[in-house]
Amino acid sequence: MKIAFLGIGLMGDPMARRLLAAGHQVTAWNRTHAKAQALTGAGAQAVADLAEAVRDAQIVISMLEAGPTVASVLQQAMPSLAPHALWIDMSSTQQAEAQTFHQQLTAQGCRFIDAPVSGGVGGAAAGTLAIMAGGSAGDFSEAEPVLSAMGRATLVGPAGSGQVAKLCNQLIVGATINIVAEAMLLAQAAGADPAAMRAAIRGGFAESKILEVHGQRMLDRQFVAGGKVSTQLKDQRNILAAAEAAGIVLPLTELVTARYQTLAQTIPQADHSAALIGLEQLNPGQRVGTVPDRFD
Repeated sequence: MKIAFLGIGLMGDPMARRLLAAGHQVTAWNRTHAKAQALTGAGAQAVADLAEAVRDAQIVISMLEAGPTVASVLQQAMPSLAPHALWIDMSSTQQAEAQTFHQQLTAQGCRFIDAPVSGGVGGAAAGTLAIMAGGSAGDFSEAEPVLSAMGRATLVGPAGSGQVAKLCNQLIVGATINIVAEAMLLAQAAGADPAAMRAAIRGGFAESKILEVHGQRMLDRQFVAGGKVSTQLKDQRNILAAAEAAGIVLPLTELVTARYQTLAQTIPQADHSAALIGLEQLNPGQRVGTVPDRFD
């Protein structure tokens, strides 16, 4: 399959490498061309011109920072798209943005799937991402063999539904990180060993990937960004926008959003597990562990 991959960042680089390892022809494009060039050793063709990158591609995959960036790149690329090309946007955007991309591409005779992911850089490198897809069954059937090189893809509904599923994922992630932080600080403040508490409850009903991964990061005070505070805040705001559009109220998500909004004022580039730091700031004199915080 001839694929144009747009956006060679922390996630895009390992995702594109998985496609190359699966035998696909990948043309890589990034606004900072050096990032695309880093894939040439793995077999990709790095192209500096966006129009050239998408020309003749059967599938275009975008992995960009946010909806406005996707919209800008899409507008620039559309005149050069091949007839009936399938655009798969794996970025995290708003549902309404994904639906607009679908309408724009359909009007030009092309097709669209929104397919945001969860699993982080580690999942991207291992090819184990959870991929939530929105689009038609026929388009998903065509895309699935490509998506399977990067992880496990599930069709969850029409265009825009993939973004809804990703927002549900981020809703759970954002809230659970904060709950794990509260458990860590409670254990510390009440005289228990937070690490031993975490070990004791592993395997019970409180077990989760968040407790496993982010709980350890909190114990290690390791806040080097995997998922950034700023990115989590963007997702939280998108969740609330989707809730408003659906006519529902999400009171806990509103609280979590407020916590990340406060944290983003001081350490926006830290890992979102730095929610622990924000909690400690609400409780002067209380701190989990004794090692210094790490941000790089």
